[in-house]
Amino acid sequence: MLPERVRDYLKRRAMLGPWQIEGDTVAPLWGSIIIPSLAESASVPALLDSLSADQTLPASGLAVLFVVNNRLDATAEEKSDNRLTLELLRSLQVTLPFPLILIDAATDNLELPLRDGGVGMARKLGHDLLLPLLDFDSGDPLLISLDADTTVEPGYAAAIVSHFANTTCGGAVIPYTHRQGGTAAENSAIERYELFLRCYVAGLQYAGSPYAFHTVGSAMACRASAYVNCGGMNRRRAGEDFYFLQSLAKTSGVTQVNGTMVYPSPRRSGRVPFGTGRAVGALLDNDPSAVLFYQPICFQLLKQWLQLAEAGCRERWSDLPERSRHVSQVLFDYLEGQGFALAWERLLLHNKNAERLSKGFHDWFDAFRTMKLMHFFADELYLRGEPAELLDHLPEIWGGAGVTQGERLDALRCSQNGLSTFHGIHA
Repeated sequence: MLPERVRDYLKRRAMLGPWQIEGDTVAPLWGSIIIPSLAESASVPALLDSLSADQTLPASGLAVLFVVNNRLDATAEEKSDNRLTLELLRSLQVTLPFPLILIDAATDNLELPLRDGGVGMARKLGHDLLLPLLDFDSGDPLLISLDADTTVEPGYAAAIVSHFANTTCGGAVIPYTHRQGGTAAENSAIERYELFLRCYVAGLQYAGSPYAFHTVGSAMACRASAYVNCGGMNRRRAGEDFYFLQSLAKTSGVTQVNGTMVYPSPRRSGRVPFGTGRAVGALLDNDPSAVLFYQPICFQLLKQWLQLAEAGCRERWSDLPERSRHVSQVLFDYLEGQGFALAWERLLLHNKNAERLSKGFHDWFDAFRTMKLMHFFADELYLRGEPAELLDHLPEIWGGAGVTQGERLDALRCSQNGLSTFHGIHA
């Protein structure tokens, strides 16, 4: 029987429409790997090969669910490609060593709507339709996000199941490394973009932010209860992973899986307004300004602000907003524009002890407001720049001076992916 909270979520917040799951679900399921797919017929075989090579997947109790999708305004090429993907998946459902199920959100009368259709809705559709099929009687099932142009390591399923068996947190991120590009230019572009992502997370970690984790849609997972408690997946066409993990962090916590790796694609793409594909495309078009790095002082000021805020939570300083001037006038201006003075007044009123007040502060000054502050610093005073000009100046965040882009990236991959040595980019 479904828990009451799950039934309430399905009634109030789940996707409604004509979609349904196809295939032998072997219900009830312990969980599923959910994979949105738009015009990925060329990529799906490699993904299926990598999942088939994971000998821990069949015994994990996890199904693999593809959400083959496109919007009503998709191109003829995208629709044709999706038909090929559907044909391929249907032909393989009885031959793969794990349960393979799918949702057709690409055929006439099943396409995603113009207004919200996109990767966020596709992920949400997969998660929501799975909930009634999950085995809540045996525990708290798992919902794992992957992408159709991604591959995984052997042991992927076991590492994720083991992680959740040994943590109380409801959300998780999975170590990742982008695959190599087909040319030197593509390799340089994806290295620069991944280095930017890793430098940002390293900077947040240095500053003491509770949101110092990667937000990669193909490398995240959660318990079903955590999914419901945070309100489910959002319908954003881009950044859905960022906002989903932020919600999980606030409601049930996010930790990192160890012992496996996900390998996202390094390719260019124009499907979404920002993200890996867009940034790589801009770099390949000789626009390095598309991926510029924050100055070290931005993270130093963020660290000072978070330390000041923690003291303010312990001591219940009513004048914490004004004290932010001591860190930076730019910080004060940003907080004023965000309405922090009123928010802080309310936080003091409704949170009577330091622990609850700190939790309330970080729920307000969340990953999104942190990122906006970094943008504000860069726009107002501390212009972004080239990594070679900036990253040598704060070695405690990004490693020693005088190393190449690739060497710095490898070092950050090791530290952030929990490796003793980096074993090379997956081809």
